[in-house]
Amino acid sequence: MSWRELERLVRDGETRAEIRRALCGCRNDVELLLRSRRLGYRITRVDLQQAWLEHQVELEQQPERLQAGKGRRASC
Repeated sequence: MSWRELERLVRDGETRAEIRRALCGCRNDVELLLRSRRLGYRITRVDLQQAWLEHQVELEQQPERLQAGKGRRASC
């Protein structure tokens, strides 16, 4: 599993403008995977699915956060 690579991608996306710009145009998971791989990150579809599932569990454990963030999307 390439979970560490996904963590590295997220960290770099948060701190490096060029990575953030490269990923902001992604319209779906397939584009995100392809662009990430071109940038040298070895992430998989399973990594994205696992991250999404973990995020859903976190949201369910914090209902006030779910309501506050409902309908909002991370900005690029």
